[in-house]
Amino acid sequence: MTEDIKTMDRSSDAVHIAHHLASSDNFQTLFQEGMSLVEETALYLDGDGREEAKKLPRPASLAYATESMRLTTRLMQLASWLLLQRAVNEGEMSHEQAGSDKNKVRLDKLSSAMGGPAWDDLPESLRNLVERSTRLQERVVHLDKMLYRAEEAAPQEEANNDNPVASQINQLHAAFGKIG
Repeated sequence: MTEDIKTMDRSSDAVHIAHHLASSDNFQTLFQEGMSLVEETALYLDGDGREEAKKLPRPASLAYATESMRLTTRLMQLASWLLLQRAVNEGEMSHEQAGSDKNKVRLDKLSSAMGGPAWDDLPESLRNLVERSTRLQERVVHLDKMLYRAEEAAPQEEANNDNPVASQINQLHAAFGKIG
């Protein structure tokens, strides 16, 4: 029973720390970085990127089109998440509203094929933008899990306080994510 209380305290501490992180200067830095990357990518794709794409051989040109679409999709999803979180931080939206709206944002299904001959034939500027966007995605996904997944697990943990097996399973899910 004492261990369950300690576990609940740690879970609640994690949520508290996550909320503090999400409203800190670190979040503002993350927000600025994300929005700057969106702007930088738009400028590149409408300018130098368009010129670089015209010079590519057909297979690399197809890879360029695919990766630029993935890049813009990833950045729009990240920007949506960042804007939702900023609205919460500024009191324009409740945390619950953002949690509901953020379900429309897909952060974990955004991938890029960073490797292989087609990747190597892409312009360095595009590859750099893709790599930076995936690092930003990893940071946002981590913060999202800290903010929203810990809270989703908390009611389950409370319901399973009397069941030590369920409590252990919840701890495993929290540590390693859901399997299957």
